[in-house]
Amino acid sequence: MAFKTPSLSFFVQAECKTTRARSGVMKLPHYSVKTPVFMPVGTQGTMKGLLPEQLEDLDCEIILGNTYHLGNRPGTDVLEKAGGLHKFMSWKRALLTDSGGFQMVSLLKLAEITEEGVKFKSPYDNSEIMLTPEKSIEIQNCIGADIIMQLDDVVQTTYQDYNRIKEATERTSRWLDRCLKAHKRPSEQNIFPIVQGLLNGELREKSAREHMTKNVNGFAIGGLSGGESKDEFWPMVHLSTGVLDKYRPRYLMGVGMAIDLVVCVALGVDMFDCVFPTRTARFGCALTSKGQLNLKQKKYSMDLNPIDKDCNCSTCKTYTRAYLHCIVTMETVACHLLSVHNIAFQMRLMQKMRENIENGTFPEFVHNFVNELYSNGNIPCWVINSLKSVGIHI
Repeated sequence: MAFKTPSLSFFVQAECKTTRARSGVMKLPHYSVKTPVFMPVGTQGTMKGLLPEQLEDLDCEIILGNTYHLGNRPGTDVLEKAGGLHKFMSWKRALLTDSGGFQMVSLLKLAEITEEGVKFKSPYDNSEIMLTPEKSIEIQNCIGADIIMQLDDVVQTTYQDYNRIKEATERTSRWLDRCLKAHKRPSEQNIFPIVQGLLNGELREKSAREHMTKNVNGFAIGGLSGGESKDEFWPMVHLSTGVLDKYRPRYLMGVGMAIDLVVCVALGVDMFDCVFPTRTARFGCALTSKGQLNLKQKKYSMDLNPIDKDCNCSTCKTYTRAYLHCIVTMETVACHLLSVHNIAFQMRLMQKMRENIENGTFPEFVHNFVNELYSNGNIPCWVINSLKSVGIHI
């Protein structure tokens, strides 16, 4: 099964016969990306604690940048002179940029939303910035990422006002048309529309069906992972992947915890991004298949084991839990060492899922993963119910 355009080709190589999971290759202008894929977040053209060459060594094929922040600093003049973000940050593989729309939530006290766009007060110098759909695309065309996001009207996930949610969902569709019209580099960059609707299934389905009528090469699922319960979260993912077609990649925005990745791959998602692996590293936490290790805890002070004996990252090969316990949250090098491990964990998890989908053993992999993570037997109901919806009975 293949979808081909000059700027993006998506080849589904294997599909799970039980779930909606699939393994594929997404060929982009700068790199071919194996899916399902996790994309680390480099907000301003840098990964906190990691160099681009280290990300390559960790087999990271695509990373994410933030349009709002890159547009402010270093700014489009510098990026244009440098020849785009790839050259500016010395990154040879694929890039994805968000639209800047999420700042409607994260900088809400500084933003005013109208049909024209979003007026921000800059957190850098208090100057006013009007981010319109056209301006968002202009900045992203300058950045030069392989995949770029439409500007969407973002509402906090837990918001209850139906009229505001409906307005935001319909405005997102109108803004998509403006983004597509403003796009100057369609043969080099791919606009993904963002399915909105928050936790309202009717609005979300309408949004997805509207976006599928457009000439686009993939889809993003937005408006989730913003504070809602997992029992509210997974049905919206299930609904979205059930409506969006099989032939183009599906990207779930802002999701990065291991159990969420496994469940949502089973639900049919191909792409993920999140600051979680590097952010939790800054707080002294390491990711493992048995859950997070908080290396600040005193019980690790005499533990001369690596974070994970099955991990072959440079941190696990070289340093012990005891050493890391001594330096976490105190020395900047600790953030670097834990970030290396946490990104390696995410990459290895995605690789295992791809391999098991291709080998026809994905349901068995999910069973083993869930039982190891919840070895005490207390498997959350949402995990059981979400997996049951696609044929896996835990």
